[in-house]
Amino acid sequence: MLRRYAALALFLVFVFPPNAIFAQQLAQTPSSQPPVRAQQPGQQTPAKDPNDPIERIKDEGMNRSQVMQTLSYLTDVIGPRLTNSPGMKRANEWTRDQMAKWGLQNAHLEAWGPFGRGWKLKRFSAQVVEPQAIPLIGYPKAWSPGTNGPLTAEVVYFDAKDEADLQRFKGKLKGAIVLSAPGRQVKAHFDAPSTRMNEKDLLDLADAPDPRVGTPRRFQLTPERRAAFNLAAKKNLFMHEEGAAVVIDPSRLGDGGTVFVQSASVPQPVPAEPLGPNSRSISPYDKSAPKFAPQVVLAVEHYNRIVRLIQAGEKVTMTIDLGVEWQDADAMGYNTIAEIPGTDLKDEVVMLGGHMDSWHSGTGATDNGAGVAVAMEAVRILQALNLKPRRTIRVGLWSGEEQGLLGSRAYVAEHFGRLETLAAGTPSPAPSPAPAPKLLTKPEYEKFSGYFNLDNGTGKIRGVYLQGNEGVRSLFREWLMPFRDMGAATLSISNTGGTDHLSFDAIGLPGFQFIQDEIEYDTRTHHSNQDVFDRIQADDMKQAATIIAAFVYKTATRDEKLPRKPMPGR
Repeated sequence: MLRRYAALALFLVFVFPPNAIFAQQLAQTPSSQPPVRAQQPGQQTPAKDPNDPIERIKDEGMNRSQVMQTLSYLTDVIGPRLTNSPGMKRANEWTRDQMAKWGLQNAHLEAWGPFGRGWKLKRFSAQVVEPQAIPLIGYPKAWSPGTNGPLTAEVVYFDAKDEADLQRFKGKLKGAIVLSAPGRQVKAHFDAPSTRMNEKDLLDLADAPDPRVGTPRRFQLTPERRAAFNLAAKKNLFMHEEGAAVVIDPSRLGDGGTVFVQSASVPQPVPAEPLGPNSRSISPYDKSAPKFAPQVVLAVEHYNRIVRLIQAGEKVTMTIDLGVEWQDADAMGYNTIAEIPGTDLKDEVVMLGGHMDSWHSGTGATDNGAGVAVAMEAVRILQALNLKPRRTIRVGLWSGEEQGLLGSRAYVAEHFGRLETLAAGTPSPAPSPAPAPKLLTKPEYEKFSGYFNLDNGTGKIRGVYLQGNEGVRSLFREWLMPFRDMGAATLSISNTGGTDHLSFDAIGLPGFQFIQDEIEYDTRTHHSNQDVFDRIQADDMKQAATIIAAFVYKTATRDEKLPRKPMPGR
């Protein structure tokens, strides 16, 4: 999942983000959604009809689930799925073939892009060799160059405090392995890394403010953060110009061997304009990207120890062996698409999905193999029960989400519509505020009912973010009723950001993300080497697939399409 302020965090580790996602509002809104009430003593539970489609979905989803088998193959066998990598393409093809095997129709890959170069890790090892042997826990950054065989060099601690202090390292970095940032303090943990939402958490969500009321929160950069970003960019460019052999960062989060690692950064001048959600820079996967030094992230405890050795006056030497493989033959990204055809309303569409691309240090289990496996399991359930939806049900497994929702944005633009903004350089009286972008729609726009997304890790579903769409509240409340005993009962009018439902929501189409328990997501697995199958909770996955299958079925069989919230400019 590309988190709400991912562009901000990426820049902190010297990465300028690509086109940022849509402006994401933090504002949220009040709801009359009641808390779950316990059944009173002596109160009888209504008899359940075993022929009711929702009861059949619950039975299939909870008692004959294949969601964990699907997830294991995707993560354990195929492994990491960096956008446009060989692993991503293999995942595209395997998910297509698997859904076709289950009986889905029109299973195919849809190209989008061009994206850029593919990258695959072939080998990696790192250790201190002097003054003593210290095997190190670390990972290269995605799209980092390799070292062309084992590289042994002295380690330099590049602790420049400001731009003037850079000159202290003039002539000292050439051919060196450079520690690029200060060490990070490691504190003891007194809170559990994994939590479930309690009643207060859920009530807070239910009572969140309406995102359509008040002033939207805009991307803001404080002078302190701007100065920190500028210094980070200048340090990165300085290391490049001085000829550093390898650049090493400490893991920005985590400890105990957990390493959070994302993309390499291309050394480039500080942008003249202040950073914002539409900032552009050279990405490491761009074919035009210049050559730069290999980049590695170390576990914080190992990084800190090397810093302290150097501060104690020891000469530290390391050996790093990083082998990578580039894919330049096909610059396109791909989404996997498959369908369950509808009946009397087959020209109308209900969609579900999640992003299949991942980072490379883990196997992309919680982010977002879980969402992919759940979406696949939801359509498997519907297909296995031979339920005949009125509308066509279409699953979309996206790529390029981690780089800015690229796959889903391209799909929405191709099939449904896009927002057209004033072209750069176009003469304009520059009114304030600027005119709203114009919505250009395609014929499929009016045939679309809704999109359901899952991308918050392994946690079970607790409800739905309504994304400011008050018109669906009564429907979703009714649809959640059969799942209250599974812990799913909360409706929040609030927006949630950072994932593919935004591609639909941005052009006025009903797009929803489910509320989930966090379950170690931010503390351990999100973009880390611990994002692996063993951190997945099987019962939560079954519950999520069952609920999503029910929501998709209900959307596909009702007389009307889902209500839409007003779209500015239409």
